[in-house]
Amino acid sequence: MAAEARSAEAPALKRAVGLPLLLMYGLGSMLGAGIYGLVGEAAKLMGSAIWIAFLVSMAAALLTGLSYATIASRYPRAGGAAYVTQRAYRSPAVAYLVGLAVACSGLTSIATQANVVARNLQAAFGLEGVPPALLALGFLLILAGILLRGIKESLWANAVCTVVEAAGLLLVIAVGVPYWGSASLFDWPEGGGEATGTALLVFQGAVLTFFSFIGFEDTLNLAEEVKDPERTMPLGLILAMLIATGIYMAICVTAVSVIPWRELAAAPAPLAAVVEKAAPWFPKVGFIGITIFAVANTALVNYVMASRLLYGMAKQGLLPAPLARVHAGRQVPYVAILALLAVVIGLSLLGDVAALAAATVLLLLFVFAIVNGALVLLIRRPGEPQGRFALPWIVPAFGALVCLALIVVRVTSGNLTAPLIALGLLAAILLLYVATRKRDGDAMERFVKSDALS
Repeated sequence: MAAEARSAEAPALKRAVGLPLLLMYGLGSMLGAGIYGLVGEAAKLMGSAIWIAFLVSMAAALLTGLSYATIASRYPRAGGAAYVTQRAYRSPAVAYLVGLAVACSGLTSIATQANVVARNLQAAFGLEGVPPALLALGFLLILAGILLRGIKESLWANAVCTVVEAAGLLLVIAVGVPYWGSASLFDWPEGGGEATGTALLVFQGAVLTFFSFIGFEDTLNLAEEVKDPERTMPLGLILAMLIATGIYMAICVTAVSVIPWRELAAAPAPLAAVVEKAAPWFPKVGFIGITIFAVANTALVNYVMASRLLYGMAKQGLLPAPLARVHAGRQVPYVAILALLAVVIGLSLLGDVAALAAATVLLLLFVFAIVNGALVLLIRRPGEPQGRFALPWIVPAFGALVCLALIVVRVTSGNLTAPLIALGLLAAILLLYVATRKRDGDAMERFVKSDALS
């Protein structure tokens, strides 16, 4: 009775998110900074056939996206991947590893975007005399202020940024449509064209462009703040992935039609170069502004995701209990938000964290493989909730195999820097778990009690 009374008195997260805001959040998490620079990198590898790489990576991402939609319908809880893996494998260590691997990917992304925003502000407003670290710090403080204000305010800010960045992508498509059909969409770089070489390039390109679809998993951490989550979460997640795919396909065709792929691959800002050629009347500073909104949105959605992930893991007993505290007035996990702010400020001071960001895809592919495997176990386990959106177990099983295959392709592609960074981060997380845990049994007992009869 005492435990129930304490639970009833504790502030809870506010269910204020409907389908439109959730859809905008999902789109904002995918239509972020990645596509604005990734087209050029993909062109180096795939030539004008970059659309194939995006199509394959979409198929791979959609498999896991369907798994996440099922999880959201069955278990609408904050903590996302960490909650599901602990429930499936009954191992706090695995849940801890998965949860903090996702959090690490978000933190490195936020720090990277803070520095990108700082450089773009310098270029757009002539602030070369202002230290980038100071601009990055100001940006991070604004982000934290938005999150502390409330989830509805955070998602409205996300919606505004999403509209701006989507408008930027639609602008690229609109000014480039007249060029469609002027270039071959099957012009491969040297090594392509042969069946074996082409297949290898497609898989390598899919691993690279998979980054553009990363973000759909962020929606899972909003489950406790979404209205009717069993229905809204799957619908919002799948719609966001399909809309993003349509935009990406059009961007790919437009980019290689307006600018030859070799020039596109060499351009420092490929989409800005496309607009400059197709619409010279559009001011350069305008597209810099759009880029700032896109980059800021990536940081915002990662910050929301990471704060809810820490909150959910703290509720499971995997992280210190204060991280699960919710502000009585604003109904946000304020301790988690402030703790992350301190960490991200430290990371942003490193300046270039591109090496850590390069390992993000590998970390998340690893997480996706484990989460897909967890869903297979839960689907086949008697007594588990069914949810309104259901899949046969073969779909997440195939999703896990695809993620593992993409990991193998990336690890064997020659450059071992990203794999070594990813392995180092995973090892550090495990060491942190060993150093901070009391006992596995204690954590599991807290989890079981909090989850009893749910």
